[in-house]
Amino acid sequence: MAKPLYRRVLVKISGEALMGSAGFGLDPATVDRISKEIIDLRAQGVEVALVVGGGNIFRGVQVAASGIDRATGDYMGMLATVMNAMALGASIERHGETARVMSALEMPAICETFSRPKALRHFDQGHVMIFAAGTGNPFFTTDTAAALRAAEMRCEVLLKATNVDGVYTADPKKDPSARRYDRLSFDEALARDLKVMDAAAFALARENGIPIIVFSIHEPNSIVAAVMGTGRGTLVGA
Repeated sequence: MAKPLYRRVLVKISGEALMGSAGFGLDPATVDRISKEIIDLRAQGVEVALVVGGGNIFRGVQVAASGIDRATGDYMGMLATVMNAMALGASIERHGETARVMSALEMPAICETFSRPKALRHFDQGHVMIFAAGTGNPFFTTDTAAALRAAEMRCEVLLKATNVDGVYTADPKKDPSARRYDRLSFDEALARDLKVMDAAAFALARENGIPIIVFSIHEPNSIVAAVMGTGRGTLVGA
């Protein structure tokens, strides 16, 4: 049986991934499936942190286009990520693991405010960490929040769960001849303008030597497979 290649990981999950086949909101079966994969990793001794997006509920960028101030839209999007984080935390605990939700915005009535020392202590105590509200600042994506928290939590790898099974030479939905990369260096990804993550997130990962694995969240057990090195995806690293 394969053994984990990493012992402390951060998984970035988009809000859209939590919709399942629905067009909006949370699909309970999808949330539970992701939670069970996280629990499987914990059973292997892997420490897991999550950063979750909010696009299944609200996207600040899209609303800004309709006339709402961009910063206001981004803060509204952060609230959506908190709802998703709470749903994941509740699902993980319902299936037998402990989870702690921490928000970059202060919401003491429903979850802890992010503090790096507290988060590290929770990690050491064996809890699954779920980080919500992005970085707490407008104009920054949850990709950037994922790279930032991965660096702060001293994670060995950043797992980016997406709708496609890796990084391609072109959009595989538009170009049938597009080729998937198995492995890329940070420099190659930059030189080829492959948009692995947004520029700020990519720079944070690169500067802190944190490899990025891009894979499809829709494949069964894909999170576990990425940590074990048996999955289909693209590894971006030094």
